[in-house]
Amino acid sequence: MKIVIPMAGMGKRMRPHTLTTPKPLIPLAGKPIVERIVNILIESVDTKIDEIAFVIGDFSEDVKLQIKNLGQKLGINTTIYHQNNPLGTAHAVLCAEPSLKDEVIIAFADTLFFSKFNLKNINADGIIWTCEVPNPSEYGVVKLDDDGYISDFYEKPNTYVSNQAIIGLYYFRNADILKKSLLKLLENDQKVNGEYQLTDALQYMIENGYKIKIQNVDEWLDCGNKNATLYAHKRILERYPSESVISEKVKCKDGIIIPPCYIEDDVYIENSIVGPFVSVSNNSTISHSIITNSIIQDHVKLSNVNIDNSMIGKYVDYNDSYDELNIGDFSEINR
Repeated sequence: MKIVIPMAGMGKRMRPHTLTTPKPLIPLAGKPIVERIVNILIESVDTKIDEIAFVIGDFSEDVKLQIKNLGQKLGINTTIYHQNNPLGTAHAVLCAEPSLKDEVIIAFADTLFFSKFNLKNINADGIIWTCEVPNPSEYGVVKLDDDGYISDFYEKPNTYVSNQAIIGLYYFRNADILKKSLLKLLENDQKVNGEYQLTDALQYMIENGYKIKIQNVDEWLDCGNKNATLYAHKRILERYPSESVISEKVKCKDGIIIPPCYIEDDVYIENSIVGPFVSVSNNSTISHSIITNSIIQDHVKLSNVNIDNSMIGKYVDYNDSYDELNIGDFSEINR
């Protein structure tokens, strides 16, 4: 089994954080989003994973090294491909063409999920994982035929078609079939708004007799924007109590830490209340503040703040009194 993870997008909805860090590498309780995706897949599938293929954009050498180290950390072979032009989801998957062989899972790097996956005896050529949503007009959804196989795909339908939203997770028993469909899109130059869409390739497969089923996940966590990412961070701390770790190197003077929290080395907390649902990366200082439901990256200095539902990038120096913040790396704000 191979996993292909397209992660070349610019992450515009997560700016300013993605101006300096690719969205899949933003940490949630100490682990990058993409690492959490891989860990969940390893826990969830009933088949051995022997390769992870990452499709990246114009990332720095440091980022490439992080990705390679992730594969080594997990003991799984890692391959890196490049998508040099943002030509859509189908094009991103096809950039990993040498890895599109035999059984493949495709997992887009802005979606977290919780479920157990059964890939044996599925009586289909593939699976698309979905989640029932109350507002299907905001998502891409699938329509099923009378036998329970997917018949059509709809992007944000104005009229009700289905409440089964596509979450960005796919399985193919024989990825060569997918590869042929992707190449067919490019051959016909079949684009939507200037991009090749994966669902168009899947529609082509279905129209040519291939059977694709759905499986529902127990829970789906989108990491597409700040608020969704903070909610995903909260759910991780709730679902995995072992992730709530406070380093022995944390120095706390007249401070209170309310779990669950994740706090790394050499954090100094003075006259402050931190938590619940807060992550603080290493070498940060928090004084005379109250912080809840927030992600604070490394080398941050916060004083006299009372914040909730906030994301603070690296090397931020902030001294003010707003209720909710979204500050990128290397910022300094004083009143």
